[in-house]
Amino acid sequence: MLKNYFKIAFRNLWKHKVFSLINVMGLTVGMSACLLISMYVHFELTYDAFHSKADRIYRLVTDVKTPSETINAGITSWAFGPTIQQDFAEVEAYTRLNGGSFLVRKGDIKFQEPTVFADSSLFRVFDFQLIQGDPKTALKEPLSIVFTEKAAKKYFGDADPVGQTLLLSGEGLPAKVTGVMKDIPENSLIKGDMFVSMTTMTQRFNRGIDNEWGNFGAMTYLLLKNGADSKSLEKKFPAYLERRAGKLMRESKMSYVLFLEPLLSVHLHSERDVPEKGSMNNVYVFSVVAAFILLIACINFINLTTARSAERAKEVGIRKVVGAARPLLARQFVSESVMLCLIAFLFSIALSAALIPLFNDLAGKIITTGIFDNPLFIGTMLLAAVLLGVLAGLYPALVLSSFEPVTVLKGRFTTSVKGILLRKGLVTVQFAISIALIISTMIVYIQMNYMRNRDLGFSKDQMLVVNTEGDPKREAFKQSLNGLAGIQSTAASSSVPGSSNPGAYSEIENKSGDLQVSNLDLYFVDFDYIPHFGLKMVAGRPFSKEFGTDTTQAMVVNEAAVKLLGYSKPEEALGRRFRQWGREGKIIGVIKDFHFRSLQEAIRPLTMRIEPGGSELVSMKIEGSRLKETVAEVEAKWKAAMPDRPFSYYFMDEFFDRQYRSEERFEKLFFNFAILAIFISCLGLLGLASHSTMQRTKEIGVRKVMGASIASIVGLLSRDFLKLVLIAFVVASPIAYFGMERWLEHFAYRTDIYWWIFAIAAALSAVIAFATVSFQSIRAAVMNPVKSLRSE
Repeated sequence: MLKNYFKIAFRNLWKHKVFSLINVMGLTVGMSACLLISMYVHFELTYDAFHSKADRIYRLVTDVKTPSETINAGITSWAFGPTIQQDFAEVEAYTRLNGGSFLVRKGDIKFQEPTVFADSSLFRVFDFQLIQGDPKTALKEPLSIVFTEKAAKKYFGDADPVGQTLLLSGEGLPAKVTGVMKDIPENSLIKGDMFVSMTTMTQRFNRGIDNEWGNFGAMTYLLLKNGADSKSLEKKFPAYLERRAGKLMRESKMSYVLFLEPLLSVHLHSERDVPEKGSMNNVYVFSVVAAFILLIACINFINLTTARSAERAKEVGIRKVVGAARPLLARQFVSESVMLCLIAFLFSIALSAALIPLFNDLAGKIITTGIFDNPLFIGTMLLAAVLLGVLAGLYPALVLSSFEPVTVLKGRFTTSVKGILLRKGLVTVQFAISIALIISTMIVYIQMNYMRNRDLGFSKDQMLVVNTEGDPKREAFKQSLNGLAGIQSTAASSSVPGSSNPGAYSEIENKSGDLQVSNLDLYFVDFDYIPHFGLKMVAGRPFSKEFGTDTTQAMVVNEAAVKLLGYSKPEEALGRRFRQWGREGKIIGVIKDFHFRSLQEAIRPLTMRIEPGGSELVSMKIEGSRLKETVAEVEAKWKAAMPDRPFSYYFMDEFFDRQYRSEERFEKLFFNFAILAIFISCLGLLGLASHSTMQRTKEIGVRKVMGASIASIVGLLSRDFLKLVLIAFVVASPIAYFGMERWLEHFAYRTDIYWWIFAIAAALSAVIAFATVSFQSIRAAVMNPVKSLRSE
């Protein structure tokens, strides 16, 4: 019996090849898109979930309160981690992390290697698996290194790296490889290929840092014991801080508040600095898009299946005459529908597997390496395919199998009004989703274009930047560039716009005449920095070599800092006193606010000081006409001045734009999936238009005989569908508006939602719908009426 079901089902599907193809294609694309988006959402939701003790790991974070502001920091003082473990029985272990960079040499091999300093307890807190080495001692001694497999191969090839020695930094410090760990999964907040023992920093480079309560720079993680309550532990922190650092806080006029962030929520939910910050908002958006795409595909399938079922009324009548029971007929229709869904499911698996490399590229991450990495998704999609097949087959199974055979065979069967209304309602829902996606895609594009083209307040074009990593010969290298024909200007600094910069404990005279304590962003610069980047002075003057005190007693601030200090005009801040990191002096100038961070953030108060020892970055403004030649000449100067360091560079416009990579990836993914949704909707509309046209074949023939033009017939057949699109637009517009208004709230600088976006979306959706429907309408309109009137 089952074999007979499938045989009849296959014959029926083959008989109506076009409708079967449209059904399978729409469902295949919908399932594939849903499957890929589900993998992306799962990837984002499971950051660091591979750690077996993830539910007991917390990130220790700090609110630093000054008289003028509260700084929500994702880092802690270096002293917090060790003393918290000593003072609280709830804490099983702690580990601190700090990013850095080392010049690493092995013979002729040399790299400027990004580095993670880590306590020896790293492998106790986290489940980073060591392939070689002892996890208890691998990061214990100073100058100990643990490589990932990938990095170990870079330096040692197939040789055993453990026990071998490398030279670190320009001093050539001998460091021993004590372990090799598996490559870290992509969805981990802790990333790095080279881990160096924290004792290298605390005992070699910065002795006594473990006892510095006011020195913030460590990313601290706590592993709590089983049964320990994080909220109860948080309540004990104020007394601990008073006991350990109360005197320091009172003297510095700053106070600390400690919080515990669950490891599993840091990536998507933390409002503080995160090594790789995700967006829960984007996860919600993609989840909705996945549901919408699958819903559109399901609507297509149900619509086309029910529409075609009416043509089989006579088949049902004949089957009932020869003795077929109603349950038997119901099973036949359901089995055909399920078979079609299973075919689409198999195609979707193949299509998804083929699209994974492209999808990973669009996402900017290795979301998955294979379609079967997570069998749960495959099983869920298979179950969904079967349920959809059953649901789509229920209408013909229950409705058609209930008709009286005599009525059907006499040709009195017609499609019910309820059935027509159901299909029109589903088409309206389908196009409402598509229109909402069109509007949303346009707003996302406009916002990203707004961010890319906004005046940032500084010059970043043709600006080449190299990091000297504090090499003693950096000033000689900078001076050697001045004679190159392709270089217009140079500057040295600790930061350039778009790069990270430290916060500095600052005391600056405010409008009341008091020294106001604040933690302000700080740029170390040279005399050339302000004109080099085209920064504009709104009061006072820039740094100048004509004033000898500018190297030690001068500060330039931005307009945001002036407002923080309570001044209404920039001129009022000139001559005001400051104390900052051991320096005292006066404010000599105020620069116009510029976006030195992402446009997602409001412009923060910024201070600048001359500090040659802290200016590691050398930036060069290059003539665009001889770019390649100039880069080659700069490299030659680098090798002459610092032959032991590898030469690497970046262009600042590309570097600055990296801040928007996650938004750009969101834009690309959203755009592509919106196109898929519209494509699926058009497939469904094409199928329904074709079905509607076939049902009205004789009507069209009669109209042509009576003198109807092709244009009038096309208009007649398209009018009903365009009405549905208009209704869909009315439904979709407010939903898209409120949804995108919420999305734009996450940007400090955002575009407006213009009325013409909706007008374009309405026109575009109408054109798409008309083009889709008219394809079938024109075919029917140009058909010979003699053939139309002869058709059955």
